[in-house]
Amino acid sequence: MKKLILGYLLLCNISLFAQTKTPRIVSISGAVTEILVGLGLQNQIVGTDVTSNYPASIEKLPKVGHNRGIGAEATLALQPTIVIGTKDEKGTSFLKPEVESQFKSAGVKVQMFTQTYTVEGTKKLIDEVASYFGKKVEAQRLKQQIDIALKQVKKLKSSPKVLFIYARGMGALSVAGNGTSVKSLIELAGAQNAVNDFENFKPLTPEALVAANPDYILLFDSGLESIDGTAGLLKIPGVAQTNAGKKKQFITMDGALLTGFGPRVGLAVLELNKKINL
Repeated sequence: MKKLILGYLLLCNISLFAQTKTPRIVSISGAVTEILVGLGLQNQIVGTDVTSNYPASIEKLPKVGHNRGIGAEATLALQPTIVIGTKDEKGTSFLKPEVESQFKSAGVKVQMFTQTYTVEGTKKLIDEVASYFGKKVEAQRLKQQIDIALKQVKKLKSSPKVLFIYARGMGALSVAGNGTSVKSLIELAGAQNAVNDFENFKPLTPEALVAANPDYILLFDSGLESIDGTAGLLKIPGVAQTNAGKKKQFITMDGALLTGFGPRVGLAVLELNKKINL
């Protein structure tokens, strides 16, 4: 009975906050969080998912879980008026339907914007978030920053094959295929994804690695650390036999920057392009 009463009071409090003019935002998308900050709305963000880690000041906010497993209780405890995130081109949201229903039952708005892994898709996402919050002027500046960075991208002498390995320790290695944000970014940087015969991610095997024979191997900074650095990477069966392994052409980047496709997408493309051009 006591839990029911507490739950009822929590819902009443959330409904009260939902009637206030200043939004209380919980963002469950790293890209959307960056857009909100860029639009000058950081003070209205009361919580985020764990993929939201830029700028550094965002790290101080309460976290409500990974965007694929957002908990209703942790989110509602922050008394938001709106939960905001992304969905794919097919309309599929990371937010589970039952959790979304809980939010709406509590009087909390849920707004999911479509995200596609292209420059134009990112600009459209910026425009839609900006329009929703009445920040169209600020959106122009964010889009201009993307264009400024992309103009600095240099044409590569060749079209090298880049293989992205998602590493969470030696026992959890997978590679990025079609439909991934990493593949899109690799191509924007002027290179080609080393594997294109499957969708999303697939466990890494020595045979597939040798067959792909990438010129560069790309990882998150944290991913390389999880396998004990370059020495650990070279111990993975097949790596030493690839062009990338023989020449030790390994690239690391910040995970949120590499995969986010938010306002820093131009900077991400430029950074990868420069690292390939070294």
